Amino acid sequence: MQALHGYYLEDLEVGMQASYAKTITDADVVLFAGISGDDNPVHINAEYAKTTMFEQRIVHGMFSAALISAVLGTRLPGPGAIYVDQQLKFKAPVHIGDTVVATATVVEINAERRRVKLETICRVGEKVVAEGVATNMVDRRPA
Repeated sequence: MQALHGYYLEDLEVGMQASYAKTITDADVVLFAGISGDDNPVHINAEYAKTTMFEQRIVHGMFSAALISAVLGTRLPGPGAIYVDQQLKFKAPVHIGDTVVATATVVEINAERRRVKLETICRVGEKVVAEGVATNMVDRRPA
């Protein structure tokens, strides 16, 4: 790896893994609502959230997706890779104060197309809160 470049295609192997962890604060949720425009009251209004099946505010599902992006963009494959696809299922709510650990594991490498598939999983403790598969386009090592 170079200082401003992550892994090259030739450096990757099936089974490689990286993670990013973040404890979600109230400020994170409010800022995410402002940035995304998603001000659904289940995320920002405690009184409203009490009337829902969750009984309290929940973190935006796409916040977990953003943590996956952090793994892919900064750790594996890292800078230089282009995030081209993500399938994602939200499995359980995330609450303010939870620590979400996003993990990406290389599951397939298509050298011809320069595509790398990674299993993506977000957990709070042992509970899976989101899971899916991402595809990244990864540079070949310069000649």
